[in-house]
Amino acid sequence: MGRAFQNRKESMAKTAAAKTKVYSKYGREIYVCAKSGGVDPNGNLALRGLIDRAKKDQVPGHVIDKALDKASGVGGEDYSPARYEGFGPGNAMVIVECLTDNPNRTFGDVRACFTKTKSKIGTPGSVSHMFDHLAIFAYPGEDEEAALEALMEADVDVTDIESENGQITVYAPPTDYAKTRQALQQAFGEVEFDLDEIQFLPQATTALEGDDLALFEKLLDMLNELDDVQNVYHSAELA
Repeated sequence: MGRAFQNRKESMAKTAAAKTKVYSKYGREIYVCAKSGGVDPNGNLALRGLIDRAKKDQVPGHVIDKALDKASGVGGEDYSPARYEGFGPGNAMVIVECLTDNPNRTFGDVRACFTKTKSKIGTPGSVSHMFDHLAIFAYPGEDEEAALEALMEADVDVTDIESENGQITVYAPPTDYAKTRQALQQAFGEVEFDLDEIQFLPQATTALEGDDLALFEKLLDMLNELDDVQNVYHSAELA
C-alpha cells in the first residue's frame, strides 16, 4: 500500500450529545454482534474487539452490559445493516454505514441529508469501488517481520503491513478481522491497539475549499445526527 494510515472516519465533537450518540452507536453494534455470534467475548472474537474499542472510547460498563443482556434474551430489536453511497459537495465520495430497524425511514433520512446539501445519493457500488475495505490494526512497535511471521502462521491474508514512527500498522481483509486480532495478541501479549477497526479507505482524496467545504461539513454533521448512522467514510480533505 505504501502509505501511512490515515483515519478517514468522521469523528464527532466530545459534547454531551455526541457522547450519547457514541454510547447509542456502540450499544446497537454490540447488541447486533452478540445476537449473531453469541454473548461470550471469548467465543465471539468480533464482540471482544468491539467491547475493547467501546471501553477505550469511555463507554460506561452499564451500556455494554445492557446491550449484552438484550442480546441474550428472546426477541428484541431486529436491526439490519444498510449502506448508502453518493457524492457530496465538490464531488467528494461518501459512504454511510447504518444499523436500522426500518430501512425505508433510514433511506429517507439519509437521502434528505444529501438533498439539503446539494449532494447526490447513488446506487449501491457507485463509489465503494473507489475505496479499500480493510481491517486495520495499529499498535506501538517496530518489528515488522515478527508481526508478518505471526500473521502468516495464523493463515491471515495480509493486505499490507507498515512500520513508521514506532508504530506497526496491519491491513487485512475484513473477513480476517478476528483472526488477525487474535494472532497479534497471541504473538505480542495483550497488545494495546491504537487502532482496531474495519474501515473504508479512499484510494484517492478530493481537496475542498470555499462553499464546497462548508457544505460538505454540513452534510457530515447532518448524517452524524441521525440515530441509525454508525459510520461515515469519505474522500474529502477537510484540513
